[in-house]
Parts: sequence; structure tokens; C-alpha cells
Amino acid sequence: MEISQLTSASNFTPSVPDPASSASAQISSDFETFLKMLTAQMQYQDPLNPVDSTDYATQLATFSGVEQAVLTNDLLQSLTTQMAGGGLVDMAALVGKEVRSTAPAYFDGEPITLLPTRSGVADTAELVVRNDAGDEVQRLPVQPGAEKVTWAGVGSDGAPMPPGLYRFEVVGKINDEIVAQDPVEVYSTVTEVRLDAGQTTLVLSGGAVIASDQVTALREGGA
Repeated sequence: MEISQLTSASNFTPSVPDPASSASAQISSDFETFLKMLTAQMQYQDPLNPVDSTDYATQLATFSGVEQAVLTNDLLQSLTTQMAGGGLVDMAALVGKEVRSTAPAYFDGEPITLLPTRSGVADTAELVVRNDAGDEVQRLPVQPGAEKVTWAGVGSDGAPMPPGLYRFEVVGKINDEIVAQDPVEVYSTVTEVRLDAGQTTLVLSGGAVIASDQVTALREGGA
């Protein structure tokens, strides 16, 4: 009988298991192993000191609880994936729109409108410009508390800065002492929407990537 079973199994081509049922299949296998161990425990117990029946009930209840927890986690993961996929479809409508965030802005030769966020009071302020590598490339005086600042992207020699991503912050001072370093927001065009590790991210013009929850405002492209 054992030989015939091995022969028939050798002629059988297994199919690729469905990932959605992998947890259930694992639980079934573990439950069979558990029953074998429980049967062996009952078979080889000391007849003069048998295991109390409540112990068996406790073991079964414990395994059942683990089984339900695994199935619940599997269901929650499935629901999370479905919800994330639906959110991705909804967020696709942002492609071509302009979003406001503190992400680096892409400079292509045209002036960039900067929107400083004010978090303190200062008597002088400077706009600090850094390239995508984080190196400071320019420092310009600006009006403290200004709601908008236009960065022309021109160096001290009058030549335009190289095209690329630039980061901005406004440093506020009182009596030459730094009292605030405020991030600067800009509007950038969304070119792509992605789902990375369950989180929706936006790819902006120039290649900057931000999480969707970092957006503080939205407007039509070219506004």
C-alpha cells in the first residue's frame, strides 16, 4: 500500500498554491501535527498518573485561539491591501495637479515662488538654498514674515543655477542670533502616484517623492 501511494505521488504534478490560502494550509498542517502529538501524549501517559482531561481541553482551546488569530491577521492584511489599492485609484486623479509641500522644488530656469512657514518672530531673515545633495549654494536676505518669496535661481555672478532639485529654508535672527529655521513650501506638479509598502506616495516634477499626507494644499496645474 505504501509503495502504490509513492508511485501515484511521483506521477502527480503539483500546482502552485494560492498565496491567499497559504495561511489556512499552514494552519491545517499544524493542526494535524498537534493532533498527532496529543494522541502520542495520551498513548504514552503514565496510567498510574494520567493527564487530567481539563489539560487536553486547555491545549485544544489554546490552539484554537492561535488559529483564529492567524486567520484574523490574514483577513486584515487582505482588507488593507484592497483599501490601499482603492486609495491608489482615487489618488491617480492628482496626476497633473499642483500640490503644496516642503518637498524640494525643481528649477528649470524659471523663477520659483516660495511660501515660507512662519514659526517665530525675527528682525532679520535669510533664505538658505541647498542643492539636492544638501550643499548650501546660496544665502539671500528676505523680509521677515514674508508670505511669498520669489527665487530667481541666479547666482552672485548673474549666471543661472544648474537645473535640478533645490531645498529651501528661512533662517530668522534677532540681534544676529538664530531664533527660527522655518521650512519653505512650494507648489510642484504631480507626475505619478505610487503604492510603496502600503503607503501612497506622489512623484513630483524633477523626481522628488513625498507621502500623500505631506500635502498641505492642492490646485489646478498652471495656476
